[in-house]
Amino acid sequence: MQYKVFGNPFPAVSVRMNRGESIYTQSGGMSWMTDGISMETNTHGGLMKGLGRMFSGDSLFMATYTAEQDGQEITMASSMPGEIHALEISPGNTYIAQKGAFLCAQHSVELDAVLTKKISSGMFGGEGFVLQRLSGNGMAFLELDGTVCEYELAPGQKMKIDSGNVAYFEERVKYSIEMVKGFSNIFFGGEGLFLTVLEGPGKVWLQTMTASELANKIIPYIPTSGK
Repeated sequence: MQYKVFGNPFPAVSVRMNRGESIYTQSGGMSWMTDGISMETNTHGGLMKGLGRMFSGDSLFMATYTAEQDGQEITMASSMPGEIHALEISPGNTYIAQKGAFLCAQHSVELDAVLTKKISSGMFGGEGFVLQRLSGNGMAFLELDGTVCEYELAPGQKMKIDSGNVAYFEERVKYSIEMVKGFSNIFFGGEGLFLTVLEGPGKVWLQTMTASELANKIIPYIPTSGK
């Protein structure tokens, strides 16, 4: 399988497959494809996995695209301005991603919902109680918002991140939340009540923009009835 990521600021990934190779994406995720590709829609792993994916920001049903001839091409596009990251998934490279980050992956990659270790992390951490876990063996692609920055944390090193700006991280990185200190910081700091804390060792990827932030910027300019 070969791939090419292109486009800015709305990127897409084009995947070229040979006979028998397949890739899956959430229902409605395909933009265009060549004629020699078959499509099958199912829950990809069963109903319970499908329901878990719904809580982590994806659809209940997944569409699997399989090449029936060599040299077939399929393209998936992002839904927000930002970046598409290609991840090589293996037993030693498992990642936890933000809600809704999954774009597509080879059939040998598993996409699961994963709960944060503490209920408080999910309720107040900004990323949601349910995150996405990518495991198995193969290529996966994430759609991320804005510009993405990579950091490698040493053992015990921590980063404090505003809600929603965590894109994805290695599974070995510890995830938690902490409350913002100080009355004035809580009510007038503009960062919310809680910050996400990531602790090394391991790599983390942070995004400069979130979908909710973009929506909040656009909403004041949307015409309303009677105006």
